[in-house]
Amino acid sequence: MKRFTQWGNDLYTGETSIGFVRRRNTWFIIGIVLICLSVASPFLRGDFNFGIEFTGGSEFQVSAPTTQDQALATEDAAAYSETPARVQLLGDGSIRVQTDTLTQEENNALRADLAESYGTTVEHVAVSTIGPSWGADITRQMVIGIIVFLVLAAALMSFYFRTWKMAVAAILALFHDLIVTAGVYALTGVEITPAAVIGFLTILGYSLYDTVVVFDKVRENTKNYGPGSARTFAESVNLAINQTLVRSINTSVVALLPVMAILFIGAFVMGAGTLRDISLALFIGILVGALSTIFLAGPLYSALRAREPKIRETDAEIRRRRDAGIEPDAEPEHEDDDADGEPARPERENDGAQV
Repeated sequence: MKRFTQWGNDLYTGETSIGFVRRRNTWFIIGIVLICLSVASPFLRGDFNFGIEFTGGSEFQVSAPTTQDQALATEDAAAYSETPARVQLLGDGSIRVQTDTLTQEENNALRADLAESYGTTVEHVAVSTIGPSWGADITRQMVIGIIVFLVLAAALMSFYFRTWKMAVAAILALFHDLIVTAGVYALTGVEITPAAVIGFLTILGYSLYDTVVVFDKVRENTKNYGPGSARTFAESVNLAINQTLVRSINTSVVALLPVMAILFIGAFVMGAGTLRDISLALFIGILVGALSTIFLAGPLYSALRAREPKIRETDAEIRRRRDAGIEPDAEPEHEDDDADGEPARPERENDGAQV
């Protein structure tokens, strides 16, 4: 813990620095490769595996079966459904069977077959039919929600940070998170359900929150940026990422731990599909979002500002003064924040032992 705290303090003061901005082209290439793989995943594997809520179909749930042999349900459904049935063992021991949309007569016949195969009565086999129009409606609402969110988030960030380029960098990093998360679902073939969609939408808020924390530190570091500054614009952005790095790591770990617990309980203990679906989307999204905040959002903002004439002139003057050995102008004193966002202690006698 002491070493980690000392490392965080050194990152904050600049004594230790990781060159996130300096290596930005490497991060951009990696991000583009991940996006291309994610976009190509549905074509490589055979499209997304949408749940019955999106595609429509008939769903049967056999409660209190005398056996949990899922092959029996697959054989029974094959006589009525053109595509293979999706059979799942639920946490309470019941069997869930999803097929193509069947007629009322076919539903009744398959219901009777399942009851016979699993040694139970017809009353213990529940059946429901879901039309594809519901899936189309929820998909449309999801797209509308994402568009409205992105527009409002971009407008508010542009107003708050007084520059549209921060909003562009944040939204592009957000697109990266959504596309890569969707690509993981396409590549693994995990079923996309309404619960997973809720997880996708939740990712938007978490990823943007982490990015705003970094950008707020960037704004603080560049507030008095000028020819007499100690650092160039890119160096100030890089310092902001380093200063918030420990906070980003801590926040991500704290967020991932309960999500991992829910994912484990939902997938392996209770067999609860809803818990599994939403926690899987959150787990992937939080992990990808934390990485994009560190490696993409800040470096992308720096790249967008690097070609501005004023920035280039100011950076050139800072380098000229540095090479000439001219001391930078004294920066106005302000209350620093430590690597975890709390007021920092300027004393260093304890060798960073303070928390």
